Amino acid sequence: MHELFEFDKKVVILQSRKLNNQPTQLMRNILVIGSTGQIGSELTRELRKNYGNEHVVAGYILGAEPTGELKESGPSAMADVTDGAMIAEVVKKYNIDTIYNLAALLSVVAEAKPRLAWKIGIDGLFNILDVAHENKCAVFTPSSIGSFGLETPHDLTPQDTIQRPRTIYGISKVTTELLSDYYHHKYGVDTRSVRFPGIISYVTPPGGGTTDYAVDIYYYAVRGEKFICPIARNTRMDMMYMPDALRAAIELMEANPDKLIHHNGFNVAAMSFDPEMIFNSIKKHKPDFEMEYQVDPLKQSIAESWPDMMDDSCARKEWGWHHEYNLPAMTKDMLEKLTIKLAK
Repeated sequence: MHELFEFDKKVVILQSRKLNNQPTQLMRNILVIGSTGQIGSELTRELRKNYGNEHVVAGYILGAEPTGELKESGPSAMADVTDGAMIAEVVKKYNIDTIYNLAALLSVVAEAKPRLAWKIGIDGLFNILDVAHENKCAVFTPSSIGSFGLETPHDLTPQDTIQRPRTIYGISKVTTELLSDYYHHKYGVDTRSVRFPGIISYVTPPGGGTTDYAVDIYYYAVRGEKFICPIARNTRMDMMYMPDALRAAIELMEANPDKLIHHNGFNVAAMSFDPEMIFNSIKKHKPDFEMEYQVDPLKQSIAESWPDMMDDSCARKEWGWHHEYNLPAMTKDMLEKLTIKLAK
């Protein structure tokens, strides 16, 4: 089923999504901050497919400008979260009503640069929320499984539970959830977020996260090289294939606000595995693939503080979340897509 919406005298065909027989929210002009990052580069393209190229602005910082299809398919603008005036100017210029704020340092990088991680993640979020309040924008700022800590129940981690992370990345993500809720309750800003698990993609290489091994391992397998795993055997973590992550980010922002109870920090889950499980999944397609363990103490300590598997029943109930990829389906698709990509 399709519905027609007229935006700025142009018609965009948007696949209609329904939740409990209620119409979904509609984003008209969207700014993606961090559009050249691992998630942002693919999310920008997906939003342009859904909402029209001209209605999705690729926000970037100096030195990370869009290139290729990302640059050519739609508008782009400098959008540094540490500069509130710059964000406000972009929002007004493009009549933005929805902001995807993906600016952040990933977990391992953030541990080496804690002040910069806070400046981008929290001071930057203050700027975004102030601009959103002034211009009546909705805001999506992702949280993470990194927002949990050692005291958190690791098996079927509840939606509402103790968090207490010990990394600056996790601390900033808990603060993101609370600050977003604060602006929603105090000022009425439509803030929403999910707690992403590790994201696996064949499109954009990872950039310094604890779960990066689950992306790297596929590259090594396709190249026929032995993989050196930095995460210990039997260390399970929540993971998600990028197509599911993109749907989560879009469908939450499209969801009917009357159905939402939590707004920020929704657990979203798809699969949970340890290094041996992903290795064996790849071995079914590439029997000669080899892996050995050389544990990285920092990555391992972070991984051990994160959930084995989250309970995402609230997301499923409040806005109809569901995943489509499990480990076998993801492995098959990753190997096929990477084989084509690395052959070029």
